[in-house]
Amino acid sequence: MRLVQRVVRVFSCFSCLAYIFGSGFSNSASKEVIQNIVADKETTNSTEFAGQETREARQPETTTMHTTRNESPKKITMSFIGDCLIASYMGEKTEGSLNWTAERKPPEYFFEKVAKIFLEDDITVANLENVFTDSELKPVEKSGRAFWFKSPAKNARILAKGGVDAVTVENNHSYDYGRQGFLDTLEAVEKAGIKAGYNGNPVIIEKNGIRVGIVCCGLWVYSHYTRAVRQVEEIEPVTDIQIVYFHGGEEKIHQPEEWKKKAARKIAEAGADLVIGSHPHVLQPMEIYHGVPIVYSLGNFVYGGNRKPENRTIVFQAFFEIEGGQVKVSYDIIPCYVYTGSTNNWQPDIITDTAEKEKVFEFMMGRSGRPY
Repeated sequence: MRLVQRVVRVFSCFSCLAYIFGSGFSNSASKEVIQNIVADKETTNSTEFAGQETREARQPETTTMHTTRNESPKKITMSFIGDCLIASYMGEKTEGSLNWTAERKPPEYFFEKVAKIFLEDDITVANLENVFTDSELKPVEKSGRAFWFKSPAKNARILAKGGVDAVTVENNHSYDYGRQGFLDTLEAVEKAGIKAGYNGNPVIIEKNGIRVGIVCCGLWVYSHYTRAVRQVEEIEPVTDIQIVYFHGGEEKIHQPEEWKKKAARKIAEAGADLVIGSHPHVLQPMEIYHGVPIVYSLGNFVYGGNRKPENRTIVFQAFFEIEGGQVKVSYDIIPCYVYTGSTNNWQPDIITDTAEKEKVFEFMMGRSGRPY
């Protein structure tokens, strides 16, 4: 049984509070901004936008952990960011490119305006969409309009210096330079102290006494949801929280396809506590489905693949709490720019303009067609 609470939710980065209620992707939803008040609302079990959800905790079979009323709640804060392409087209180092910049700037440069968020949370997860390699490798053949991205192995430290703890490498660029390029990438991120997940190899991290499992998978057609469901079921006995970070869908559209929504909802129904999407390279709205937050696309973040990508993204923060046999999740949306120069300077930053932040909030809640 999953209990759903509508609550007033603190958007901590902006010193304001808001609660949101209504049905997913509806224009009838409303938001109320209140100072210094947090209040639970009535429970429901429908698809809705909300700031906090609870469900009955599933006790893993292999653990002796028991939550009692005398125990303090266990908490964990996780941040999720979208497509990180820490590379340039075919590894080029033309003036102004990300690889060129990485040769001239310290690794801290790329995340320096947002790193505080990631260094203060418990776990930060990104989609890594390039190859890290020092090998002389040929790009694989691709059909149609295609791109290949690679970067020296040392540039994996850019992610580590930015506070990224785990990456999914289950995407359409991980094999740009074949299997050897993929293996080199895994080695580079491991040496940087970052965990990497891909289909069949979920990331499992224990922090603050909570074991988090992150299933990393492709979602290119509706039927692919079964892969995610199978892996969620496999990690359930050894984890307290199950998250799915998928890659798929059509690029550069602001609304998720119906098949993708149905697939993501199937994953939620199967027991995932949070579902995160990437690949469109633009933001797509989120919803709460039967108590499970689903973010259909986080857009780009540090993105070396384009000098002028769409300049809006978010950090999605999830706050999990386990107490009394239940897992509760609440969240923050932190609107950001993908870059802060006239063209891409490979340096995301938090949006501080109230009106621009509100546009992102309205879009993510499904009440407007664009986040800008």
